[in-house]
Amino acid sequence: MKTFSVQHPGKGEITYRDKKRYLWLISLLYPLLALTGIGNYLWSGNELWLALPLLSTYVGASLFDWLLGEDKNNPPEEIVATLEEDGYYRWLPLLTVPLHFIVLVLMAWFVATHDLSIPALVVVALSAGLTSGLGINTAHELGHKKTKLERIMARIVLAVPIYGHFCVEHNRGHHRHVATPTDPASSRMGENIYRFALREIPGCWKRGWQVERERLARLNKPAWHYENEALQSYAISFVLQGALILAFGWIMLPFLAIHNFFAWWQLTSANYIEHYGLLRQQNPNGSFEHCQPWHSWNADYLASNLMLYQLERHSDHHAHPTRRYQSLRSFPDLPTLPNGYFGMYVVAMIPPLWFWIMDKRLLALPHIHGDMSRVNIDPTRREALLARYGAGGNLQTA
Repeated sequence: MKTFSVQHPGKGEITYRDKKRYLWLISLLYPLLALTGIGNYLWSGNELWLALPLLSTYVGASLFDWLLGEDKNNPPEEIVATLEEDGYYRWLPLLTVPLHFIVLVLMAWFVATHDLSIPALVVVALSAGLTSGLGINTAHELGHKKTKLERIMARIVLAVPIYGHFCVEHNRGHHRHVATPTDPASSRMGENIYRFALREIPGCWKRGWQVERERLARLNKPAWHYENEALQSYAISFVLQGALILAFGWIMLPFLAIHNFFAWWQLTSANYIEHYGLLRQQNPNGSFEHCQPWHSWNADYLASNLMLYQLERHSDHHAHPTRRYQSLRSFPDLPTLPNGYFGMYVVAMIPPLWFWIMDKRLLALPHIHGDMSRVNIDPTRREALLARYGAGGNLQTA
């Protein structure tokens, strides 16, 4: 725990004690969770242990979120500048980057050197993909920052799951169009996660390539220029995964295919739950209102936020994208998820359960108040949803 203090002209000395200062090490060490299954397998010889990382994340983290509850503590605004200048917080995401590479290489080595059953191979690949998918979260924190080192490290870590276009697309595409019908990374009411994935994954890749091509065109450079930030990351991916195939043989092909897809699925899951059904209103000139905290689903659950560099305080992140994780705030009356991200990922994979929980919660939000015109609705489900809820969002018919 560390105490920060500043002198304020009107308020005198303001102090803040960050009780979570050293708990943020959980986010740094989280990639190593993927190795716990391997460790227990080597000790016991039982392949069932290989599922431990998946169970720990999806079940364990959700349980801890339920047990520990929410943390709504905010640093005083007067302290934020001092808090963000502290190098300790800045180095934690940077040090997480090499861990994602180390974990993937160790898990690839394990698969290549042990005679695993096909189900065990799939489980190890899924565990590796889960960890590499969280590498996109590491890149998310770094890629929004202004220092050259952090932005470079974001592109480097995106090489692990072959998702080099993410920062380009997310910063210059998603943040601009979030919670609008044109955004492939904003899910719509009535759209299940599987249909969303078919729209989001190719749509975000296409938009990322487009905005980077436009940036380079303004510099009179072609899209395939070496300064293309997505291509820089893809080049590292080619070297990394190519080296694994050369070193460990054909078994890497199914392993890496499952790993890559499940890593992408982590981002798809996050995008799906973060803006479900939320809609920015359109101005008379056709532009959309400025993104506000109520255009993102928020979650203040302590356990999973400590694993994700506070990604779940997503409302403040979209309103203030350059804020560092330790400074993100909780606000009252926000759209709030009933559990942390990992628990909601599981719910999202069961569409009837997701719709049953979230549609009523969506329509009950204060800024929507049952008004279906204020909801981002899946066009293919519009008539069915209006017939079910009515234009006024009558929850009594749900």
